[in-house]
Amino acid sequence: MTTRTPRALAALLLGLAMLAPAAQAAPDASGIWLTETGDSKVRLSRCGSGMCGTIVSTSGKGIDENNPNPALRTRSVVGVQIVNATTPTADGYEGTLYNPKDGKTYSGSLKVTGPNTVEVAGCVMSVFCKRQTWKRVN
Repeated sequence: MTTRTPRALAALLLGLAMLAPAAQAAPDASGIWLTETGDSKVRLSRCGSGMCGTIVSTSGKGIDENNPNPALRTRSVVGVQIVNATTPTADGYEGTLYNPKDGKTYSGSLKVTGPNTVEVAGCVMSVFCKRQTWKRVN
């Protein structure tokens, strides 16, 4: 009976090891991403247990003219953090997204959908959502 116990334990450990790949973390979204409209690039990087994103380049004026804070309406959007997705979920991250085009902050999510794509979604009342697919540029 003592020889069966180590075998049973070994079989159990082997079975658990085979399940381990299913519990792996989501692919890393760190890098520079081109927004779906193609007018901005955003650097996504780790912040705490989630992801944050900062605009690194934009076309046009690139001024935060719709910011709800009048004192910030003349600043450049380059350097502004627009993704604050610090809560991990089963398939990505949740948090908030700032849209400099309308000056509003939305509840949102970020999900890696492929090796060179992420889906970013901003929602109003968690019901009306707009999704964009961003493409990796580095």
